Amino acid sequence: MRSSLVGGRERMVLVNTNSFNHYSEIGDPVSQAKIYQAQAADELIFLDLDANRHNSGEVLVDVIRRAAKEIFMPFTVGGGVKDLDRIRELLLNGADKISINTAALEQRELISKAADCFGSQCIVVSIDFAKRIRNNEYRVFVRGGTVETKWDPVSWAIKVEQLGAGEILLTSIDLDGSQKGLDIEMTRRVSEAVSIPVITSGGCGKAIHFVEGFQKGGADAVAAGTFFSHKDQNPMQTRAQILNSGIPIRVHT
Repeated sequence: MRSSLVGGRERMVLVNTNSFNHYSEIGDPVSQAKIYQAQAADELIFLDLDANRHNSGEVLVDVIRRAAKEIFMPFTVGGGVKDLDRIRELLLNGADKISINTAALEQRELISKAADCFGSQCIVVSIDFAKRIRNNEYRVFVRGGTVETKWDPVSWAIKVEQLGAGEILLTSIDLDGSQKGLDIEMTRRVSEAVSIPVITSGGCGKAIHFVEGFQKGGADAVAAGTFFSHKDQNPMQTRAQILNSGIPIRVHT
């Protein structure tokens, strides 16, 4: 989601991205959330891509409040989360889980403190990664995919589990919005390295990509945005195709 002026007021607008750039607006996030709920999605993830923009935090809280009144499915909220007070605010306004990315790496004690204060089940660490062309290595990126760190995704995933994270959201920057398929190699490596749930994302363009995420990547869940926004496909149809591939999954609400 990004902040945008709508009718003279700053509001959150749902967007799709390509390699964390090239935004395309979809519409009101709460209205779209209601559609996804009707189509039997398991969970939703709200990420504020303009977290450092003036008033963005207030606008995000407004979206979360509205979403909590309109939908009855779990949702995770992230973007610019830097301290326990912000986590508390988002949880009190309706979020079920909180995603932390940059702050998790820059102040690692936040993961442990948050897990102790709110429970590990509430704390999701988002790991954005890309492959470095010059030496074919993977690296974790922070600050919206603009800053490379020294961490490789597997080592960082192991560390965040040790620090108390209850879940990992693993996203390929290279494949984000490409619809070419998930990074199955990294999904598998991270899933095998940790015991907490791994949600893989970035690249789904066909139903078979979801199947591969489960069967070949060993992921516990697959997240997608562009796939459901730009194709004649909905979560219920995708569920049926996943089930037909032999993966036990709930088809109806």
